[in-house]
Amino acid sequence: MRSTSRLTLAVVAVALGLSACGGSSGSSSAPASAASSTSTASSAPETSSAASSSISVAADPSGALKFTKSTLSAKAGTVTISFTNSSPLAHNLTVQQGTSGTVLGATPTFTGGTKTLKLTLKAGTYTYYCSVPGHRAGGMQGTLTVQ
Repeated sequence: MRSTSRLTLAVVAVALGLSACGGSSGSSSAPASAASSTSTASSAPETSSAASSSISVAADPSGALKFTKSTLSAKAGTVTISFTNSSPLAHNLTVQQGTSGTVLGATPTFTGGTKTLKLTLKAGTYTYYCSVPGHRAGGMQGTLTVQ
């Protein structure tokens, strides 16, 4: 009887240990059911005194190839952009330096819900757009001014 109790205790301990470790994996991809996604890109070194801004934008819910806002503004430093897609079409939010510069970050392409993109940005002008083929050319882009 005593060895059965020890065996049961050992099985419970192993199960608890595995469940505690199961929440993290070496993979950088989030599960498909995740409510938000965070990507980080940097165009300036981070400092502890950097300002932070939170802004939001959405895809046109009617399915038109446009965002609900064509201009956004934020303070230089850490900028968190919440992108909501209630459209029947899959979209993403991609941010690049200037109008044809380096892509600094993007949300995954998705339908339904909100994804978050976190960037460290210097003062300047950035372009945000949907990188799904044909969407940017169809008018799904805007300007982000960082001051």
